Amino acid sequence: MLRFLIYAPVPLYEADGQLFLEDQARVGLRLWADNFAAVAAMMPVIKGRPPEGWCAYVPDSIERVTLHPLPAAYTPTRFAQHFVATRQQIAARIEAADILSFAIGGLWGDWGAVACLTAHRAKRPFAVWTDRVESDVTRLTAAQGPLKTRLRKRLTAGPMWALEKAVIRRADLGLFHGRETFDTYAPFSRNPHVVHDILLDRSFQIDGACFHAKQQAVQKGPLQIVYAGRADAMKGPLEWLSVLQQLRDAGVAFSARWLGDGPMLEEMRRAVTRAGLQDLVALPGFIADREVVMTALREAHLFLFCHKTPESPRCLIEALMSGTPIVGYDGAYPRELVAAHGGGRFVARGEVQALTETVRALAHQPQVLLALQDGARRDGQSFDQDSVFRHRSDILKQALSSGQKDS
Repeated sequence: MLRFLIYAPVPLYEADGQLFLEDQARVGLRLWADNFAAVAAMMPVIKGRPPEGWCAYVPDSIERVTLHPLPAAYTPTRFAQHFVATRQQIAARIEAADILSFAIGGLWGDWGAVACLTAHRAKRPFAVWTDRVESDVTRLTAAQGPLKTRLRKRLTAGPMWALEKAVIRRADLGLFHGRETFDTYAPFSRNPHVVHDILLDRSFQIDGACFHAKQQAVQKGPLQIVYAGRADAMKGPLEWLSVLQQLRDAGVAFSARWLGDGPMLEEMRRAVTRAGLQDLVALPGFIADREVVMTALREAHLFLFCHKTPESPRCLIEALMSGTPIVGYDGAYPRELVAAHGGGRFVARGEVQALTETVRALAHQPQVLLALQDGARRDGQSFDQDSVFRHRSDILKQALSSGQKDS
């Protein structure tokens, strides 16, 4: 039976001697345990009260899963302080495991990259996993924020890219979430694979009655627009609001919701007030109940997004599972998701006016929108958590089990 070791960059929080684990990370660990005899998860731990969406973790509460906290060390000084001891801890975990897979992303405190290089030195085969091009995200967001933050990003983007390539070249397997990430990293990988990551089972896919109600609503009332994700610069929240303002000015009847918290949420709320969109745009912030979020996705007529960086966000898959077409900035990842049935419409990244016109046209062509929804529903039927985790697990076993330790 295979013992699986991962590094997951989703942080644990520690407060009053208690560890807190993100709810979706908990689901992911359980899904890994469905495919391996035992799962050991190395995760960075941050001292302090957890944000919403993290719940107390009780040891042994996830069957066949153990957590191994590593120090969060996101500055050069802290990384240097903890490097030797943490690398030794990682080496011990590698020695005890059969199959190795490490998520990478970042520079200082990137224990996933350290784990990859440690495994390579020990001549152990390993997989590298990532869901976005972190160096590109850093470079493209280097024009935002305080001067100190902008300088730090400009100085680290290049070394980050060099580290990513060095680690991927040494990996025996590359698991790249979404076509956008795959296209960037595949040239440096000996065995690259496109994989997907979704934490919803088939019960979350829209049923016939709900889909019929959605399509009936398209022909009766204002256009229902939704987005679900962090209010972060890389998600283009102000461009999202600019599209809505132009739709309002063009006389399009709509109602829009952005579901999610983030560093730009208050700025978004101020922008809504300045534009006079209070009656049309809702920004409720973080919603803990996944069913509430999925209900909003199922009821929406389209999912509007303005992603500005090369990433592979799960929210696009969740929209398709809800029969809601994805309409936004072009990229290899969204195009791949709807390649089979055409459940999306895309414009060049940053083209706010073109995106506005695309949504305006759909609002005035309900039959086109209905067909787009039907395509989205069919595109979404190929995704569910059990299938995607089984797919990744099978690739890992096939590619790496020949080099496993004797159990």
